Amino acid sequence: MSDFDPTYGYTLDQLLRIEPPTPPEDFTAFWQSRYQRAVQIKPNARITLENTSHDDFECYDLKYRSTDAVEIGGWALIPKHSKVRRGIIVGHGYGGRDEPDFNLPVSGAAFLFPCFRGVSKSRCETISDDPSVHVLHNINDRDRYVLGGCVEDLWLAVSALLELFPSVAGHVAYLGISFGGGIGALALPWDARIQRAHFNVPSFGNNPLRLQLPTWGSAAAVQNYQQQYGPILATLNYYDAAISARHIQVPVYIAAALADPAVAPPGQFSIYNALSGEKKLFVLDRGHSEYPGQAEQERDLLSELQAFFSEL
Repeated sequence: MSDFDPTYGYTLDQLLRIEPPTPPEDFTAFWQSRYQRAVQIKPNARITLENTSHDDFECYDLKYRSTDAVEIGGWALIPKHSKVRRGIIVGHGYGGRDEPDFNLPVSGAAFLFPCFRGVSKSRCETISDDPSVHVLHNINDRDRYVLGGCVEDLWLAVSALLELFPSVAGHVAYLGISFGGGIGALALPWDARIQRAHFNVPSFGNNPLRLQLPTWGSAAAVQNYQQQYGPILATLNYYDAAISARHIQVPVYIAAALADPAVAPPGQFSIYNALSGEKKLFVLDRGHSEYPGQAEQERDLLSELQAFFSEL
């Protein structure tokens, strides 16, 4: 259990009124230019059949090239019993990923499960896979901060998906949890190839609050870094998922928690509140922890997501 109140004293009504921070003047130009550079890269996507046995999917090892010549690893699932009509990119939390998810509620979909640079199947010598170190990699350099590279890994995952399955163009979605949800919110506004998204307890929202509220995990590492080395909002203002969410044009379904010791609820709800287009909200009792009624809430959310993605 946390030694602080993981609701931070906020009611649902108060959470729904939190405003996102003010963006830097060149926020849009910064991300648009990164996107234009990234999509010039040919990811050279490769899939190799794995030995994993599953009733509904063929499971493949995935590799593709991202920016900075980083080799991204992961998995691809191709349905055995239906034609591929949709393509889904699935991000992971800061704990990484050991295997793909086989129970996601989207039928007729090919799934890619990339591991973001430095993590799990995308480990590299220059970036630690420890979340508390990874989140600080080049944090003092706006143009080289690791989160920007992870956003580019997501854009190149879309390019890889379209290389492998050209027919899914126009029917591409993204699902991301925690770290992967925040990366998705940063990536989505600039990539018109993604039509729909789900973020579950997304991170990196409202960095001014994120740097103040007591927390566990990667956010605590960022707070400790600021205490030791001085203000870092000059970088983090460009990596604020709530600021980025203002620019998202496509439908988004967010699952946000009322209590969460690792990703403070005010940050999660800042992302939801910033969305100006079609949006849906599923309120979880808790995030990043087990709680009574969790299994039922997760079943209800999966049912809602099945309906949401049926329109993809």
